[in-house]
Amino acid sequence: MKINEGTLDRAVRILLGLALIALVYVGPKTPWGWIGLLPLATGVFGFCGLYALLGINTCPIKHKGS
Repeated sequence: MKINEGTLDRAVRILLGLALIALVYVGPKTPWGWIGLLPLATGVFGFCGLYALLGINTCPIKHKGS
């Protein structure tokens, strides 16, 4: 897996993921907040499968072989 997310993209995903997960504990206390694990994981690992399928890359660093 090659990193295909830039710094800002990753930060937004992590913050969004944490905000959604917080909904499990505060606010409406709905289990739907666990969907926040997806943006959190993609932000932490820097790889988005959908970006890979669509050929999108917001990472400014060019890796060898790409």
